[in-house]
Amino acid sequence: MGQETVSSEKILKQSLSEERVDSEETRRQAGYFLEIPFFRNLIDSLSDMVLILNETRQIVMENRAFHELIRPDLEQASGLRPGECLNCVHASETPGGCGTTNFCRACGAAAAIYNSGEYSKTDVRECRISRKDGMGSLDLKVRATPFKMRGESFTIFVLTDISHEKRRRALEDAFFTDIIGMAWNIVGFAELLKDGYVEKRDIYEDQVLETARSMLQEINSRKLLSIAEDNDLIVNPSMIDSASFLKEFMDGYNKRKDNSPPVRLDDNIPDVQFTIDPELLSMVLEQMADNAVESLEPGEEAVLGCVVEKDSIVFWIHNPGEMPEEVKLQMFQRSFSTRAGSRGLGTYSIRLLSERYLNGGVSFTSTAEEGTVFKARYPI
Repeated sequence: MGQETVSSEKILKQSLSEERVDSEETRRQAGYFLEIPFFRNLIDSLSDMVLILNETRQIVMENRAFHELIRPDLEQASGLRPGECLNCVHASETPGGCGTTNFCRACGAAAAIYNSGEYSKTDVRECRISRKDGMGSLDLKVRATPFKMRGESFTIFVLTDISHEKRRRALEDAFFTDIIGMAWNIVGFAELLKDGYVEKRDIYEDQVLETARSMLQEINSRKLLSIAEDNDLIVNPSMIDSASFLKEFMDGYNKRKDNSPPVRLDDNIPDVQFTIDPELLSMVLEQMADNAVESLEPGEEAVLGCVVEKDSIVFWIHNPGEMPEEVKLQMFQRSFSTRAGSRGLGTYSIRLLSERYLNGGVSFTSTAEEGTVFKARYPI
């Protein structure tokens, strides 16, 4: 079948075909497989999800695991495309459905199906899917294998849910990277104190204390994010003032990130009182700031601010660079990252906390002329 590859970074040059066949045609094609003795029992016995796709990427047959693990509410998958069954947020954005939107060009499932047919060999990729209606996100390993049946082209499409594996790995990598860095800072200052640098003793003691507090905050943030993904997070709202909150946040952020490029507070911050969980809002703003800082070139700065728009307060952060197209297409997906390794929880956690727990929403724009702006909007 040729060498298999695992990659989620393949960007298709164009969306896939919109062409579909009618329900009568998919039923006729399903008949090919129903005539094979034990075929239904065979695919239903598998723990992985299995779909049989026709040449127009429509499902002609699916196994029991697909229904039980992904869409127990779906009565009939026949005729739909994979993203439509998985309730992908982008599947209904164009009349052609799954595979035909601009976002589908960065989809590992679309790439696997396309490449398996184009090169007549098995293609294995990772696929990240954000789903509608509060169904959460999926990280999948997908395997597409082309074959012929009575002169017609089909694809065996196997999906393995690796969400927990990706989530655990991303959490662990991010957590240990940050914690180890802080621990080394504490060790460094402690060694200076031990060596008797008396003239700067107060400064070093303050740095040790501040870094230790940052470690505790990082541990708590990671714990809260894990709880949030399990839908068990308890929100503790209180009344806050936008101007004083942002100033306090900015002072703490720049102390914790003293080796990072600067983040400056905008000069025009409205003085607005509103109710929100301040700890969760701080987590959102810190992730927004971290993402902006990581994109800065030498000599550049990020600017954090907020504005009032009708009955909402909008927190924003700007950096002067433009994101690559493939990054824009996969923004807010769990486990996607522009950084080395598998951290990738930053923008995903911004959306998770804002939409699921703070009754808000997130968005971004990124152009060469205006740079990149992330926004988090909450009701006043």
